[in-house]
Amino acid sequence: MAQNTREDILRMADEENVKFIRLQFTDLLGTIKNVEIPMDQLEKALDNLMMFDGSSIEGFVRIEESDMYLHPDLDTWVIFPWTPEKGKVARLICDVHNPDRDRTPFAGDPRGVLKKVLKEAEDLGFSDFNIGPEPEFFLFKNDEKGEPTLELNDKGGYFDLAPTDLGENCRRDIVLELEDMGFEIEASHHEVAPGQHEIDFKYADAVTTADNIQTFKLVVKTIARKHGLHATFMPKPLFGVNGNGMHANMSLFKSAKDNAFYDDSTTTELSETAMQFMAGILKHADAFTAITNPTVNSYKRLVPGYEAPCYIAWSMRNRSPLVRVPSSRGLSTRIEVRSVDPAANPYLAMAALLAAGLDGVRNNLTPPEETNQNIYAMNAEEREAENIQALPGSLKEAIEALAKNDIIKNSLGTHVVEHFVESKEIEWEMFNTQVHPWEREQYLQQY
Repeated sequence: MAQNTREDILRMADEENVKFIRLQFTDLLGTIKNVEIPMDQLEKALDNLMMFDGSSIEGFVRIEESDMYLHPDLDTWVIFPWTPEKGKVARLICDVHNPDRDRTPFAGDPRGVLKKVLKEAEDLGFSDFNIGPEPEFFLFKNDEKGEPTLELNDKGGYFDLAPTDLGENCRRDIVLELEDMGFEIEASHHEVAPGQHEIDFKYADAVTTADNIQTFKLVVKTIARKHGLHATFMPKPLFGVNGNGMHANMSLFKSAKDNAFYDDSTTTELSETAMQFMAGILKHADAFTAITNPTVNSYKRLVPGYEAPCYIAWSMRNRSPLVRVPSSRGLSTRIEVRSVDPAANPYLAMAALLAAGLDGVRNNLTPPEETNQNIYAMNAEEREAENIQALPGSLKEAIEALAKNDIIKNSLGTHVVEHFVESKEIEWEMFNTQVHPWEREQYLQQY
């Protein structure tokens, strides 16, 4: 149920001297877009009458069918804390609708796709799909022109403090801005790699979480720039150190106080639903990887030795498999998918993960035995004996797996899959035909 009304928004805008409103939405590849309007257009926007050119947006529509409508979600109203004194800037996150008579939801709107898959969960008796994300990012120094360099801001490691962690002040300011915007921050710390950081915020329902991820990225980049730094969520910006992940902690609820993943009568205290959901995740992992790890660079992270999973398995404590089950139980019972990276479109990533898990529930799937060995230390024969398969090793392999998987394709919809695959095939071809510096270093003199 909506918490903000139309009148609430107009009142808050007037009381806080808001002069401009950003109507935000997300394109197919996960990039935040917005139409900025002056205050005198706010009522029109709240009446769902603001239009934009969808033909200019990645993965939306053709030029001959360009008009689209933005429908603001009133509960996403936020006033940016860092906006100018002459007049504040607020934002509303919007759903995208077609210009037809019934204003139907646009099939290519990532936020709408997630809502559609959530309706499938609701039809199965689940009221909420909660997600707690763990997005990581690097801080690089900017040069005198404000352009990013490859010079890291610090040489700290996991949980280090200042003066080793020179990103501490920037990270603290990010946390303060997020809290001003209503985020409940649970932890903030230096990550394993030099210059790498993590800020964890409280879990929420899937749509709110995806909205929060997009807002989080915007805040991190904005505040980092004020510190003369460039924040990047690129999955693997540096060779030889850990990359950026975005572990997704997931749970299904039947009601606010009924976690469908918890059952205190079993040895593990995991319910049959939890095991079925996990089985679906493992079954469809090769296909949803194209969505959760959507760039050429993503697959430089999914390699052994850097704490990122590259094998399809699960465990209670072992952190080398794709899926881990954290030790918390009761309302906190959840499964953690460790492969997701922050380059993913969060709406599509959560939709794909949910679709995979729901297939396991519908079809009463059973996961394989738990893997307690360090999979990175196992050889090919040992992995084969345990029937442990590898995740796709490249964007090309992931796209091919997605193209063969009807469950994920049907859940995301024809429009999204066709445009996404087309875009990623172009990306792969550009990468595959490019001559990279490593090749010149290896071969120029040798041959």
